[in-house]
Amino acid sequence: MQKTDPPEHWLERQFHLKALKTSFRDEIIAGITIFLAMCYIIIVNPNILALANMDQGSVFVATCISAAIGCLVMGIIANYPIALAPGMGLNAFFTFSVCLGMGVPWQTALAAVFISGCLFLLTSLFKFREALINAIPMSLKMSIAGGVGLFLSFIALKSAGIVVASEATLVKMGDITQPSVLYAGLGLTIILILHHFHVRGAMIISILSITLLSTLLGHNQFHGVIGAIPSIEPTLFKLDFSGLMNASMVGVIFVFFLVDLFDSTGTLIGVTQRAGLLKNGKLPRLKRALLADSVAIIAGATLGTSSTTPYIESASGAASGGRTGLTAVTVGILFLLALFLFPLASSVPAFATAPVLFFIGALMIQSILNIEWNDMTEAVPAFITLVFMPFTYSIADGIALGFISYAVLKLGTGQAKKVPYMVWIVAILWVIKFITFGG
Repeated sequence: MQKTDPPEHWLERQFHLKALKTSFRDEIIAGITIFLAMCYIIIVNPNILALANMDQGSVFVATCISAAIGCLVMGIIANYPIALAPGMGLNAFFTFSVCLGMGVPWQTALAAVFISGCLFLLTSLFKFREALINAIPMSLKMSIAGGVGLFLSFIALKSAGIVVASEATLVKMGDITQPSVLYAGLGLTIILILHHFHVRGAMIISILSITLLSTLLGHNQFHGVIGAIPSIEPTLFKLDFSGLMNASMVGVIFVFFLVDLFDSTGTLIGVTQRAGLLKNGKLPRLKRALLADSVAIIAGATLGTSSTTPYIESASGAASGGRTGLTAVTVGILFLLALFLFPLASSVPAFATAPVLFFIGALMIQSILNIEWNDMTEAVPAFITLVFMPFTYSIADGIALGFISYAVLKLGTGQAKKVPYMVWIVAILWVIKFITFGG
């Protein structure tokens, strides 16, 4: 009988743990950390799409399965510690702009998502997306990473109730005596102390500690452990392509494609930069990484959810030591388990994950040290990218304005030849998008 290699040998061949200076334990911890930071999507996404008259239980199942597919493809094929799930912002565009705003049935909107995923796949195969990402100037790449960090921090402050809405000033300081704020502050303190002493899994320890403490003190509701899996039949294969044959829906497909392109680009750059996986400013195996989110978008639309995209919460796994696709595979498996453990997953409150997001933001902002601040034609577009992500609550808009301003400033200062042709193409496409469809 032929002797088979031990499991750890297979893992080494598949994920190259030693070469990337990581371990099985670190990768699993990183995967669990990412999942706990982003598992809110299995609650939020069904709630948002339900407003478009989609079945909430069916969308929950579609969310878990599409996320698992994306994570498994990313982990096994691309070997990157990046998790995917239906994107926040994209689900809001799906519901509020397309379905409710334009009166488009959700079945037709799903078909538009499906087509945008096919476009993603084609442009990935023909290296359009790869050429685009590799052509981004270093100053914009570093500002994208820093901007994602600021965006994460803003989400964290909002989730914890530290920053709240204000009619007079748009935002203001919340009531810092509220339990959610105090728990978030305690969670951040735990992370910082453990990180200072190089304790692995500092973030997952903080999340679980705050969840347990808030539950014991009556500030968090425990929903149980196991629940029945809802039926996916109400949304499975319910795409309606007949409603796509008009100019307005072509525009919708373009927006789905463009917004997801830049959300995924920003996340890929931000997370891989944090994990130290960028090589000379470029991302190895980029085509495989782009294939993962293309497949996930197509699968998600078929199952019954809006566009799936790489998640910026993946940065929490990179900071926990995740360096390989084993991290993403772990997240994918946990999403499948979430089908059975939905009540337990929903017991983690937002204020328990907020400190993680804020801490990652502090780590990611360090990338701006690599921006050429003495050259205003590099510094100003980078600064625009940085500030517009949190101020517009959109990674895509921040990147778009960064590209446009970069091209305009280089043109105005006689340096147009220094601008890669892909930057010109993207800047022009975004100008057309803003003129035609608004911000």
